[in-house]
Amino acid sequence: MATIAPPNPVVEEFPKDKVAAALLAELLQVAKAEAQVRGIALPADAPKIIKAAVPMDSLSVVDSLCALEPVVGFELRDSIVRTGGYNSIEAAMEHLIPRIERAWVRKKGPKK
Repeated sequence: MATIAPPNPVVEEFPKDKVAAALLAELLQVAKAEAQVRGIALPADAPKIIKAAVPMDSLSVVDSLCALEPVVGFELRDSIVRTGGYNSIEAAMEHLIPRIERAWVRKKGPKK
């Protein structure tokens, strides 16, 4: 008699592009608000704003993680954000996306 193997579990892939887009949208808002408060003139186009030196405190960046919850499907821990914040959107993205991916793999990745 043949046995039926259980179906292979569907392995979901980390939605890196969606995470990056949502995070970028939030960090642009944070950077614009910080620039306005600090009197920093920002470039007109988004690619230049991403590289511009705009200090963003960690609490503001932690608040922006809430926008990622619908994308990743769970609440992200505050500890993902570097204490003291970031000096640019680019620095924040480079630090946060790999950490968000690791959290996602722990939560939703393939089970051993």
